[in-house]
Amino acid sequence: MGRLNPFSLQMQITRMFDQGQSFFATTKVQEWLKEHNHNPLDYDIIFHQKPAPPGSKEVMVVEIELHRKDGQPVDPWLQEQANLQA
Repeated sequence: MGRLNPFSLQMQITRMFDQGQSFFATTKVQEWLKEHNHNPLDYDIIFHQKPAPPGSKEVMVVEIELHRKDGQPVDPWLQEQANLQA
């Protein structure tokens, strides 16, 4: 089982974009997929920058979109967990 991290994946990716480290965001999501017993090579990872919800400390958030390369639908739970807000 992966190490426990108090921050959601989406929060970590958003911070990477804020700090100019977006280059490493794909690797972070691939590691997260491995921790959840999925092969990262089976997925295309797309990032969408969007305004943060009202009341948030952030100005923007980065939404993570997963697409399976084999055309099968992505497990809705997995997609939801990738964008879970802490």
